[in-house]
Amino acid sequence: MLAANESRLRESEARFRELADNLSQFVWTADAAGSIYWYNKRWHDYAGTSLEDMQGWGWMKVHHPDHVQRVVDRIQRSFETGTPWEDTFPLRRKDGAYRWFLSRALPIRNEGGDVVRWFGTNTDVTEQIEAENELQTRTRELAASLEDLRTAKDRLVQTEKLASLGQLTAGIAHEIKNPLNFVNNFSALSEELVEELSDTLKETALDDKTRGEIDELTALLKGNLEKIVQHGKRADSIVKNMLLHSREGAGELRPADINALVEESLMLAYHGARAEKPGFNITLKREFDPEAGMIEMYPQEITRVLLNVISNGFYAVAKRKEVGDAPFEPILSVSTISLGDTVEIRIRDNGAGIPPAVKDRMFDPFFTTKPPGEGTGLGLSLSHDIVVKQHGGRMDVATEAGAFTEFVITLPRAAAAPATSGDGH
Repeated sequence: MLAANESRLRESEARFRELADNLSQFVWTADAAGSIYWYNKRWHDYAGTSLEDMQGWGWMKVHHPDHVQRVVDRIQRSFETGTPWEDTFPLRRKDGAYRWFLSRALPIRNEGGDVVRWFGTNTDVTEQIEAENELQTRTRELAASLEDLRTAKDRLVQTEKLASLGQLTAGIAHEIKNPLNFVNNFSALSEELVEELSDTLKETALDDKTRGEIDELTALLKGNLEKIVQHGKRADSIVKNMLLHSREGAGELRPADINALVEESLMLAYHGARAEKPGFNITLKREFDPEAGMIEMYPQEITRVLLNVISNGFYAVAKRKEVGDAPFEPILSVSTISLGDTVEIRIRDNGAGIPPAVKDRMFDPFFTTKPPGEGTGLGLSLSHDIVVKQHGGRMDVATEAGAFTEFVITLPRAAAAPATSGDGH
């Protein structure tokens, strides 16, 4: 009977080892004190070791020196307390390279509840770890790039200290472009990495708890990346408009669609105001004359004028809303009217209006009623010179204190000889 039992036991152990040798994982067994006395074939094929090399605590030889002491401390506590063990660490391959393994060990107990041996496994998770590390790295880089964008946006506060709004927007657009490209490119790459990670994990044997935690992490990363892509595309659209309309110098004298130019300038100014103050809201009204058509002009310069006037309108309604007690709806209206040989552009806001004393000086260089740091008084002066001296047009203002301000810009359809003086200012 005893001989038969021993034979069955040897047969059972042989079947177990045959099965374990054909698993994709490393498998090992240890005595009650944690001294390992057997490894499956895959362990030895990977590490290039013999059982004599690895017996007891010999496995420490193939552990990375930066991790081995932590691993020893944690597994020793499990051996001493009889609690399951789990850890992740790199193991050296026989060619000297390291790969990451998720390792677990469970105590095997007798009928009396005493630990009689330990059963352990090591699962290669290198691709999973590398993918997670890559995602974390990309996320940190994206966060740093977004911080760069916020820093660049803050410089908008000092815009009017430059010679013109066009030069400023060009500078900021170029500065934002590189980190923005970084955000868009790597967010798209990271989305692909998340998909690759998900596909890889489907083929990896994991317990339900680990798979659930990993699925939750990848879903969170994917959701964050989708938001980054969405807002990155919106920011890219803004930057492209800034670059389009803010090139160095006056640019080329050429025919341009005035309605399209006014619309683009309106949206660019609106997005800029929203970027500076996320809570900013205003009702925009448009009335474009289809007959306004094409005008021979310097598009970049006229864009600078429109941006300056529209931005001033946004500033005026925001200030009125800050000090007003009654409910107030900020409104800015833009319209174009064909007058034959000329085209009229009207920009009207329902802000606080302009007092007569200020109106008389509003086109003077360096004159401003804004607090220090918010304006230099150059914007309207330069705008007036662009319209009147460069394009031979007119720039007039109608206003009523506490009610509205309306700028009327009149441009000739054909290029005119530059005027030698203003329009009465």
